[in-house]
Amino acid sequence: MENEQIISIVSGLPYPSVAISMREFERILCANPEAKAFLGDGIEGRHFYTVFRQPTMIEAIEGAIKSGERKNARVTISENRRDAFYDATCINIAGQYCLVTFQDRSDQEQIQQMRRDFVANVSHELKSPLAALMGFIETLRTVAKDDPKAQERFLGIMESEAQRMNRLVNDLLSLSQVEATERQRPTENIDLHGLIEQTVDILLSAAKARDVKVHVMSQANTDITVKGDSDQLRQVFNNLIENGIKYGAEGGNVTVTLSQPAYLPALRSEGIEVTVSDDGPGIDPVHLPRLAERFYRIDSHRSRQMGGTGLGLAIVKHII
Repeated sequence: MENEQIISIVSGLPYPSVAISMREFERILCANPEAKAFLGDGIEGRHFYTVFRQPTMIEAIEGAIKSGERKNARVTISENRRDAFYDATCINIAGQYCLVTFQDRSDQEQIQQMRRDFVANVSHELKSPLAALMGFIETLRTVAKDDPKAQERFLGIMESEAQRMNRLVNDLLSLSQVEATERQRPTENIDLHGLIEQTVDILLSAAKARDVKVHVMSQANTDITVKGDSDQLRQVFNNLIENGIKYGAEGGNVTVTLSQPAYLPALRSEGIEVTVSDDGPGIDPVHLPRLAERFYRIDSHRSRQMGGTGLGLAIVKHII
């Protein structure tokens, strides 16, 4: 095989590819534009040691050259101030060239990292109330076993921690169910205004506890009916309105406005818009991009005090 042939093959490959010539002292013969995008220009003619500095990558190339067998490596390359993850495949071609191709696995790695973070966060969220329960059980068995007042107080705390775990488990189940059905188109006809009114009625006791008034306003000329899942939409409105009650100003107002604008930029067409506003301090714009992430909290201590699990807005995002 001649150099021109391997150059033609590499340039025609749709993914980052590099050819190393064994006849030219293991120097890089050519690289296609996709490879140069992250390896840099001017790599032709350089020994592969000076381009691929990661030990796993060097080991894979050397293995393919010496054994003639295909070798694989997982490499991390910095791109635009972030790490990109590639699966590299090294193939010995007729004992003359080593073809190195790269498959971008960054999305898969990100998904795996999200799963690892999710498991770690769930473990952390469950560990705290479990530790508290175990501590109080031990106390009730020992120093407080003959103290009715202490028993009553500790049992109240244990109930609170158990309820916290129950909320977390329920939200995890809700999130799992929503993710499993998010590709299914809903067919139920929903009276949107009626559903919002029902949700507000359920939350009246929570609003009364903080002296918050909840107002429902409709700017639509006619009743609005949409296709949806009533349970999931109720969960959306419950979460948003409850957040307004919990984190808005005590003694303030929460306003739910239903409208049907002729044009919505997000849809690039007419649509139905529901807004929930309160008298709270608002959210710093720096937090907005991460607001719907699982377990992301602006104020972790206050969120836990209010009974939040850190999953509410993640569930809302998946439903919508």
